[in-house]
Amino acid sequence: MLYSHLTPAAKRRAFREALAGPEILRLPGAFNPLSATLIQDKGFDGVYVSGAVLSADLGLPDIGLTTLTEVAGRAAQIARVTDLPVLADADTGFGEPMNVARTVQTMEDAGVVGIHIEDQVNPKRCGHLDGKEVVGLGDAVRRIRAAVDGRRDPDFLIMARTDVRGTEPGERGLRLAIDRAKALVDAGADAIFPEAMKDLAEFEAVASALDVPVLANMTEFGKSELFTTQQLQDAGARLVIYPVTLLRIAMGAAERALDQIAASGTQADLVPQMQTRARLYELNDYAAYNHFDSNVFTYQP
Repeated sequence: MLYSHLTPAAKRRAFREALAGPEILRLPGAFNPLSATLIQDKGFDGVYVSGAVLSADLGLPDIGLTTLTEVAGRAAQIARVTDLPVLADADTGFGEPMNVARTVQTMEDAGVVGIHIEDQVNPKRCGHLDGKEVVGLGDAVRRIRAAVDGRRDPDFLIMARTDVRGTEPGERGLRLAIDRAKALVDAGADAIFPEAMKDLAEFEAVASALDVPVLANMTEFGKSELFTTQQLQDAGARLVIYPVTLLRIAMGAAERALDQIAASGTQADLVPQMQTRARLYELNDYAAYNHFDSNVFTYQP
């Protein structure tokens, strides 16, 4: 009721332990707190907060227009309602190295277990679009060093995302991505997010070159094929995110529903496809609120 049963520190310790285990961790993207409760209910290993999803939810393109306050606020809302670890997208850290350090502390206060910081220039672009640019290696390393220096909880995960693979074709791009990932680990990154890998062999090449966990991004309509969790685990990935899947499914259903209402003048035929009121109340844990104070909740299932 109200909040997660676990403290942020407990979630971070548990997340570190899970990362050291044998199974790949699956983190669907939550587009709001309610969807995070559903992710937990369905038995997933964690929740992801996507910058692209937050931008879209605000009616903005994913080009670095969101602020630290907006991202931290939504991340805190999501982390509050779930016992699962919440990993958040912090874009480029929202500024220069001092801003990156502040970002880390703000996101620690938001209750997430960790963030990833990427090496794109500002304004950034969606990682699976063409035309990206990355900062020089020195700037990328300084971002990660600032993040590590700003961290207060040693269990808070600092993940470095590199977009180098998408800026160079062929084998050279992969080699540059691996070299940069190694430098970012040397700078203190606890994990690596190699964006826009082309195939399983590339994931395997990155994972085998590093001694830290590697994340696989299974976003639809991107550069990577949508591999299974088993395929990714066999290739050496330790985490997999599905950042925009739930938002895309929800918005697709919403669009079809509006078309149906416009065409027929009623939503009656859509009711069997809807989440029921009882199921919504179950996810919102209304019964626990009623137990706490019967004046708060009067619905009788």
